[in-house]
Parts: sequence; C-alpha cells; structure tokens
Amino acid sequence: MKRQRIAGIYASPETFGGQTLTVCGWARTIRDMKNFGFIELNDGSCFKSLQVVLERGKLENYDEVARQNVGAAFIVHGELVLTPDAKQPFELKADSVTVEGVSAPDYPLQKKRHTLEYLRTIQHLRPRTNTFNAVFRIRSEAAFAIHSFFNQRGFVYAHTPIITSSDAEGAGAMFRATTLDMANVPMKDGEVDYSKDFFGTSTNLTVSGQLEAEVFALAFGKTYTFGPTFRAENSNTTRHAAEFWMIEPEICFCDLNGLMDIEEDFLKSVVQEVLDKAMPELEFLQGYAKSNLIEKLQTLTQSHVARVTHAEAIDILQHATHPFEHPAVQGEDLFKEHEKYLTEEHFKSPVFVYDWPKEIKAFYMYQNDDGKTVRGVDLLVPGSGELMGGSERETRLDLLTGRMDELHISKEQMDWYVNLRRFGGCTHSGFGMGFERLIMYLTDIENIRDVIPYPRTPGNCEF
Repeated sequence: MKRQRIAGIYASPETFGGQTLTVCGWARTIRDMKNFGFIELNDGSCFKSLQVVLERGKLENYDEVARQNVGAAFIVHGELVLTPDAKQPFELKADSVTVEGVSAPDYPLQKKRHTLEYLRTIQHLRPRTNTFNAVFRIRSEAAFAIHSFFNQRGFVYAHTPIITSSDAEGAGAMFRATTLDMANVPMKDGEVDYSKDFFGTSTNLTVSGQLEAEVFALAFGKTYTFGPTFRAENSNTTRHAAEFWMIEPEICFCDLNGLMDIEEDFLKSVVQEVLDKAMPELEFLQGYAKSNLIEKLQTLTQSHVARVTHAEAIDILQHATHPFEHPAVQGEDLFKEHEKYLTEEHFKSPVFVYDWPKEIKAFYMYQNDDGKTVRGVDLLVPGSGELMGGSERETRLDLLTGRMDELHISKEQMDWYVNLRRFGGCTHSGFGMGFERLIMYLTDIENIRDVIPYPRTPGNCEF
C-alpha cells in the first residue's frame, strides 16, 4: 500500500488534484447525512485534517463506516478534488473505506473541548486533542531547532550521565539511585554502607549536566548537552516538575559578554524556527488562550535585549511607582513581579540581569573583584520572566576551592572538576535553559504539566 501523508497534500495540493490516493488516519469527527457522510481525518503528519466525503452509492460498507465513533482508524482510497471556493481547499471523495480499528462508545474525547486538568488524567489519549497535538508538535520543532542551532555553529553534542555521584548545584534535592534492599539496608557505623551498592558509592539522578559538559568544552571548545534532569523538590507549582529537560551549552574562550551574545542569538533563532515551521499550531493556541502569542514571539525576534547589573535592576525597582507586593532589596533575589515589571513596563523588551550577589548563586560562578558579586546572568523575557541562567565559570583554583569550602562541597569527590583548572584551564562560560519553560513561553500554556508528555510531579507518576 502506497500511503500519502496529509501534510504532503497541504504542501502541494495542485500536485495531487485529480489523483487517486490512499490515506490513513483517525477520525476527529464523523457526520452521517443518510446518503452522504463526512469524516474529518487526521494522520498526525500535520495539525490540519483532511475532509473525506462518503457516498452511499459508492460504498458497499457505507453504514458500517458511518456508525463508527470518533477516534476510529480508517484506510481511505479515493480521488482528491480541489475545492478552492469551499471552506476547505480540497477533499477526498472515497471509493473505498476500510475500518482499520474501531473506537469504543466510551471513547472520552468525543466532546469538542475538555479542561486541561481532565486531560491530564488520560495522558495516553491527550496527544490526540487539538491543544496537545499543537503543543507537542511545537515541542518537536523547538527541539530540532535547538540541535540545528548548535550543530550549525560547530558545537559538539555531549551525552552527560543521568546517574551521578555529584550534586552540580549543591542543593541536595536529588533522587537516590540504588539497588540496595530497602527492607534490609546494610549499615556501617550508624550510616548506610554504600560500598555494598551497585556502584560502590552513593549515587543519584542528575540535576544538571553542566559540570560534565565543561569537561567536553575544554577538549572541543564548544559543546552542549540536551537531556533529562531531575529534582526531588516537593513543589506543586505550575512551573516545577520532578523530571524535565535541560539545554546546557558550554563555550571556551568566552566571557560573560560573549555568553550573552550567544544566548540572545540562540533564543531568537529557535523562536524564529518555530514561527516558520509551526504557524498553524501557533494560530490555534493563540485562539485557545485568547492571547497575542504570535505577536509576542515576532516581537522577541526583533527586539533589542537590554543589559543591566543586578544592582541597577534593584535600583530601578526601588524607584518605580509600581506597588510591589515584595519590596526589591539589594543583595536579594528577584520575585516574579519584579521580572514582569522590568521586561513589560520598564524596558518593554527582554533583559539580561548580570553580576548577581554571590550568596544566592552557585559555587562555580566567577567572582568579581568586589568580593560580593559573581559573573552570573539571567535572561528575563516578557510574559514569562526568567528563561535562562548562566555564568562565566570560575577559573582561579584558589577562589573555586575556597568557595567550595564555604559551601561544604567535597573537593575530594569533585577532584576531577577542580583539576580542569590545573590542566589547561581557560576562560569559559555557559548557560542552562529548562526546555519546558521554553515550551510554555512558545505556547502560552501556563502549567508545566501540559507541555511535557508524561509529567512527573509529587504524588504523580502515571505510566
């Protein structure tokens, strides 16, 4: 059977007009007008569906086809007729229809619209809805755009470990990876004896591939990792999940200013690719959310990205007449409302906030001469807030180890990382971006559970 994908028909309908084609897919709607019927058929190749016209006089099994439920799978053979004056640009007039798979009467997606909360309870079916079909196609296009961006600029793609014995962030909120018998845990001197475990030491699921990516950067010059990461935080906010994907590039001979240039180029490139490749999906989601999604994304690709120090940002907030719920304080972190004001009210554009207070940033960030700040940077965008976080990395061995001592991070356990500074270390920088945060920005979907295929959150691990 030579099958024609619906996406190919939409790409060049004049090529297929008048031809006899075979298409396969699932029914989004079925209408029976007694002697005529219509199937809205979608095969997953694109967001749009194909209208199939059924005629009782041409189909021996007309009644069997017409009584099928939404969700049924069909193989349709017929002539593609161009209909430029009609609502749809073409339709397939069926000569034969095979019911490939029936859909039971209790198929739960027969209503036109369901809440996102309800659809989370049927994760095995929600990709078939228009909303999730659009979201996950955009996710696919964005992932491809990310790989293309780095590949075209000479970055080496590194697969960093998912199981690790280190904690890149020093936060401790990690999932334990073990084969020990929980009913009979080996103990030594009052503590778990991890020498009896599979790896002979305590291991966890990774929170970041950054540190391992630095190893590759110091060999290849430019590298990136793009994979799953895990946080065991008991958080039920709309922006946190226990399993999520991170993009983490690392670039040698690159300082903080050079890093901000790359971040800006990267984000604009990915957003433009999604605009170019997924406009039908964006148009649907814009209508679904009743937002200005497309204008927001187009504006970002054309925006100048402002740059201010953390101290300057706090000063702007302190002099603003806006009534903040949380006052802006020098030396402290920004709240969501602060990010929103800076991007949407003051600068009216994305903004890099750099030179952050040392005490609220990670141990590996380059320490400035003032002894109070580090060369860290967050990229804030309108409508979302923080989207990326990065830094110039600390290259001075004494300052790095001193900071590790302050935070009680084991230099012995991290000797491989420390030694990178002894064996040909150089100025290098990198950033991280949560992939799901990007997809939320690209779709105007407000809950992280609705932009990842199988969300992992406290109390929820379906499949």
